[in-house]
Amino acid sequence: MGEKIEAFQEQRRRMNDRILATGTPQTQRFWALDSRVYESGALDVRTKEMLGLVASTVLRCDDCIAYHVLSCAKAGVTLKQIVEVFDVALIVGGSITIPHIRRAHGILQELEESGEIERE
Repeated sequence: MGEKIEAFQEQRRRMNDRILATGTPQTQRFWALDSRVYESGALDVRTKEMLGLVASTVLRCDDCIAYHVLSCAKAGVTLKQIVEVFDVALIVGGSITIPHIRRAHGILQELEESGEIERE
């Protein structure tokens, strides 16, 4: 796994642990809901992760984008599919999403170099 991915995952894990340890019951309920909504249902996990990636890109949340790029790769979404997901986000969100897509490609490059994502 690449340096950017490892740093992101470690920071996310540490801060999530802290938030959940100090959070209110409402905080914990939200965290549980966030996890549950991405489980397979009428839509499969892959589709839900791609939807999350579009929304995160349009909202310009780099942490959320990184999380969903990694989740998409884990769910078997290919690099080519993620690039098309970014096309949807770009058309919906406009050119302001370009810097966020650039940063996401840093994560994608690490996934590609480590063989954790298929190109096609």
